Amino acid sequence: MIAALARLRVTLGFACGTLVLWLAEPTGTTLAAGTAIAIAGECLRVWASGHLSKAREVTVSGPYRWLAHPLYVGSSIMGVGLAVASNSVAGGGVIVLYLAVTLAAAVKNEEVFLRRTFGDRYDRYRRGRPGVNALAADTNRRFSLAQATANREHRALVGLAAAVLLLVLKATYNGSFWQAAAGHQ
Repeated sequence: MIAALARLRVTLGFACGTLVLWLAEPTGTTLAAGTAIAIAGECLRVWASGHLSKAREVTVSGPYRWLAHPLYVGSSIMGVGLAVASNSVAGGGVIVLYLAVTLAAAVKNEEVFLRRTFGDRYDRYRRGRPGVNALAADTNRRFSLAQATANREHRALVGLAAAVLLLVLKATYNGSFWQAAAGHQ
């Protein structure tokens, strides 16, 4: 069940995204604030992706020095941003539920894989900084945009841009994009 949820998170994301778009009542103000938050989450994801050699090693550089799962933390921040941008409590609830269920499954699935693949190296990393220091010599690297691209992070960036664009279109169509600005004149 957990592995199936982890595999289905992209498909479920499209379904939940469609529901959130339907529920959304974005305004120019909520779009600006939410997009700024979501961009911060995507920046964390890009930073993490630029340090990660997926399924090849236990990475301890970049945000992995402080966070066990910075890609998922970045995704969660993006979700908060999109919830703010959507300006819908129900839409925000859909996002929170989606992230809670799918990311929890993905983390559990990933940790099983990492323990099976890297054994003690992963356990030392998860226990804390002393284990990280022992691993740092062979897995500490500089950020690489090429590595982030190899990890297909551009897909998340395109997805974020599409989500924001759809919310902007909905706000424009509903006449709420400039509503806040017009009310202050």
